[in-house]
Amino acid sequence: MSTDLSPLWISLKTAGIATIATFFLGTAAAYGMLGYRGRWKSLIEGILISPLILPPTVVGFLLLLLFGRNGPIGHFMQQFDLTIIFTWYAAVVAATVVSFPLMYKTALGAFEQIDSSLLQVARTLGASQRRVFFQILLPLAAPGLVAGITLAFARALGEFGATLMLAGNIPGQTQTIPMAIYFAVEAGEMNEAWFWAISILMLSLSGIIGVNFWQQRYEGKRQQMQAGMLEANEPVNRGGKRTQPARLGHSMQRQLPTSTAGLLVDIKQQLSNFQLDTAFTAQQETLGILGGSGSGKSMTLRCIAGVDTPGKGRIVLNGRSLFDSDKNINLPSHKRNVSLVFQNYALFPHMTVAQNIAFGLQHLPKAMCQQRVDRQLAGVQMQGLGDRYPHQLSGGQQQRVALARALATEPELLLLDEPFSALDTYLRSQMERQLVETLATYRGITLFVTHNLEEAYRICENLMVMSAGKAIAYNSKHQIFEHPKTVRIAQLTGCKNFSRAVVQGSNLVAATDWGITLQALEALDDRFTDIGIRAHQISITSNPDLDNTYPCWLAATSETPHRMTLFLKFNGIPAGGQDYHVQAEVFKENWHDIKDRPFPWYVRLDPARLILMVDG
Repeated sequence: MSTDLSPLWISLKTAGIATIATFFLGTAAAYGMLGYRGRWKSLIEGILISPLILPPTVVGFLLLLLFGRNGPIGHFMQQFDLTIIFTWYAAVVAATVVSFPLMYKTALGAFEQIDSSLLQVARTLGASQRRVFFQILLPLAAPGLVAGITLAFARALGEFGATLMLAGNIPGQTQTIPMAIYFAVEAGEMNEAWFWAISILMLSLSGIIGVNFWQQRYEGKRQQMQAGMLEANEPVNRGGKRTQPARLGHSMQRQLPTSTAGLLVDIKQQLSNFQLDTAFTAQQETLGILGGSGSGKSMTLRCIAGVDTPGKGRIVLNGRSLFDSDKNINLPSHKRNVSLVFQNYALFPHMTVAQNIAFGLQHLPKAMCQQRVDRQLAGVQMQGLGDRYPHQLSGGQQQRVALARALATEPELLLLDEPFSALDTYLRSQMERQLVETLATYRGITLFVTHNLEEAYRICENLMVMSAGKAIAYNSKHQIFEHPKTVRIAQLTGCKNFSRAVVQGSNLVAATDWGITLQALEALDDRFTDIGIRAHQISITSNPDLDNTYPCWLAATSETPHRMTLFLKFNGIPAGGQDYHVQAEVFKENWHDIKDRPFPWYVRLDPARLILMVDG
């Protein structure tokens, strides 16, 4: 007697349709929960994955309560003379519900593995939420989604308890393979039970093996391409421009009306360890934002780009309000015409170099888009590399592509968030020159965030210094570095030597922590509370009769490839390596000339190099 194969076709049809439904429902739910941090997160998560935890018969019982004659859904369907209980449709519903958690959790995990900066930079390039989802999120999550589809299909194929409760065991209509196995064993038909058991095992395993094989080939291809990555020769370029200093302060609203060209930022945002409270304006320039880690530099850029939303305040760009809490204005990122270059460049890994640059140009005709891509490639000296993928590029090349992509949309404002932080020293130097040359022809405003003092000095004419969420200084780079107003500003600009100061005359000041009295060039008053001098501006002399010259002894040294840092104590022999007053930096050539001199050495603090400051 031949075996009735209807359970096979019913199972394949049920599992197939259930998997399709599960894919759309699970992916939509995962996208909706991605980044959700509301108070109901745990409850919602529990409900969504409950079919995976509850016994299948309990799930079937709950479905029966919903879809039964007296259930809310069943009662509603009766008005249209419809019912799904004990039909093939009920088997699909049961299979969909029990396989949904696997698809949901796998899709959510795949989405969460994607670098959020990729999604954020896509929005700043003008992409809507829909376009970000279909062109960035889905392609990058594809391996995880395929795995979720496979697991969901296997789970739907093997569903028994919930299907039995909701659809029953009707041969030729609702009898799936698991039910055929169960009732074959119950009837003592062991050969038939073995047939169906082996069939479902082969169906399930073949899908899982096929997905694993595909993923291995996918990963192997990526590794092979990465192994062939070529290092590019990084050219040195020159260029630059001078502009007027930025203006800072809460009175700036009168200085820059919303109809005037330029950038106005006046925002507040409560962060975990401090409050971002910054206000500044910038014209067509490259404004450097300098500060230590956690000072609010990157958050300021993110708020301007629309990646994060301030608690209150306003952001105005060339007379157009990007954000205004009083007027309830908050333009989405893709409508701000602001480009943001992240620290990790955030290049789309599944797109070529040319496709990355063209991502924000889809509103242009194809020919014009290609022309602009070619122009940007030429501008960053990447001609001929448009068909490569990001993982086939060196770090410097990736940085140039990110810059070209950001500039391709012709933004009114370019935000650079420590763009050289991932590069080694050699590439960093090369890319600085490339950036200076590129920005020399850029007609918009550039904000350049860094914590590297020398980098900021070389690239930017004007600087704003941030500390603990506040802008504490703004001026030309020469004023910021040569005449810092407070100790904190001096520290953030690299000064290492400080002492409390007491003014003793029109041009005399006692450095109480150092135990010496110094002569200054400028007339002094009681406002000054601290004095400092940069390490490289301290000189060791053989003439003890010069002004501001004192005997000193060496407490310790610290060596770099080209310099020596000397830890010196005035007017006495140090008790140990930590007993010192100031640090002096000298080139190694000079160190070889002075290291064998007998003590005391004589140190001169040039009056023209003294920094007089107030508390702050």
